[in-house]
Amino acid sequence: MLLATAFIWGTAFVAQRKGMEFIGPFTFNGIRSFIGAGVLIPVILFIRNSARGKDPDSPDALISPSSKKNLLQGGLACGVMMFTASSLQQAGMVYTTSGKAGFITALYIVIVPVLGLFIGKRVRPLIVICVAMAVCGLYLLTIKEGFSINRGDLLILACAFFFSLHILVIDHYSPRTNSVALSAIQLLVTGIISVPCIAIFETIDWSAVFDCAVPILYAGVMSCGVAYTMQIIAQKYTEPTIASLLLSLESVFAALAGAVVLGEVLSGRELAGCIIMFIAIILAQLPQRSKTEQ
Repeated sequence: MLLATAFIWGTAFVAQRKGMEFIGPFTFNGIRSFIGAGVLIPVILFIRNSARGKDPDSPDALISPSSKKNLLQGGLACGVMMFTASSLQQAGMVYTTSGKAGFITALYIVIVPVLGLFIGKRVRPLIVICVAMAVCGLYLLTIKEGFSINRGDLLILACAFFFSLHILVIDHYSPRTNSVALSAIQLLVTGIISVPCIAIFETIDWSAVFDCAVPILYAGVMSCGVAYTMQIIAQKYTEPTIASLLLSLESVFAALAGAVVLGEVLSGRELAGCIIMFIAIILAQLPQRSKTEQ
């Protein structure tokens, strides 16, 4: 599921790039978030009706007080983290290149295990090696010029920090409530927060919105509705560091999608970066031997 999520997010970069030719970032993110929340409502109703009559404490039933509390708290926290991270990313990209932005954003694969140490989540030595390999692969894939730090890079680094918090918040709340409802609420919160930003910084041109209907629908239905929901479901069964490694493959899929759809050419350096990242992900999936086997 996380691999599929990374694939959808990676290919959605093409849709986002096309959409930004017509409308502003807050408008694009706001509309696609509302679309993502809207397509999940029938799914939530179906799950709720199916769960009715079963265990009242089941998260899918959405009727126990503890489940409702976790759902609202988790949805609000995830929505705020998602909006903050994406907004910082958009602001930072004004001052830096897309390659550097992609590399620094994906540094959540390092930040997640570091933050996890503060909440008692230890990381296997093999995973530390895989994280280091993935960072090297990302650098080869995304950085094509000398690396220096400017104001935009610092904003993108803050974005990576909030994406890391988003992964850890999902890790905390996803086992405690209904995954689809949690995804819908976080998207709704993201869309609601986007509204005043649109009013302040942008002007909606509805003809331009309709002109980019296909990209915004793909980003809304697939990237938001499907991918974010799969992320929440999958993180019920995956430790945060492994999840962040798998999700970082969106950079690889974005490069491959750009080559296939937009005709962009991958250099030998970029292909080497992709290969290193894939090797790191495969190594991270190797099963850990139990103490008895050791």
